Amino acid sequence: MRRKSFADFDCSIAQTLEVVGEWWTLLIVRDLFGFKGHNRFEELQEDLGISRNILTERLEGLIRNGVVEKRAYQENPPRYEYHLTRKGKDLFPIMMALLNWGDKWATGPDGPPVLLHHTTCDHDAHAVATCSHCGEPFTGRTVEGRDAPHVRQKGKRFAS
Repeated sequence: MRRKSFADFDCSIAQTLEVVGEWWTLLIVRDLFGFKGHNRFEELQEDLGISRNILTERLEGLIRNGVVEKRAYQENPPRYEYHLTRKGKDLFPIMMALLNWGDKWATGPDGPPVLLHHTTCDHDAHAVATCSHCGEPFTGRTVEGRDAPHVRQKGKRFAS
């Protein structure tokens, strides 16, 4: 079944899902962040247990969208590694939000399978979204969406 395209939605979340909304895609991005040190096709395929054709499709889509770049590490025969671009690395807060949610709501009684260690302060921690202006935490109770000026000028409504 072909999934619906969000290309025509005037919504930043829908546009993000257009690039990374397929579940294998985010797991590939997870592995490329370096938590596991997987950058080669065979490593990704083995770690994820994904079919080669699906992995190829997802990597090509990430490359096409500027999220991943392909770098040669061997000439004969040609072999490549896959690395996140700056655009790809900017997915980090999304990955942390998914991890936090999964740790809270989708783990078994033994707790989360991975702990994040903050090397700056040398403590295990979890990521927290904060306001870029005041530094206070963002929560569903302290944030509201409102139409941007260019949307108000066009007479559109907030795309929720």
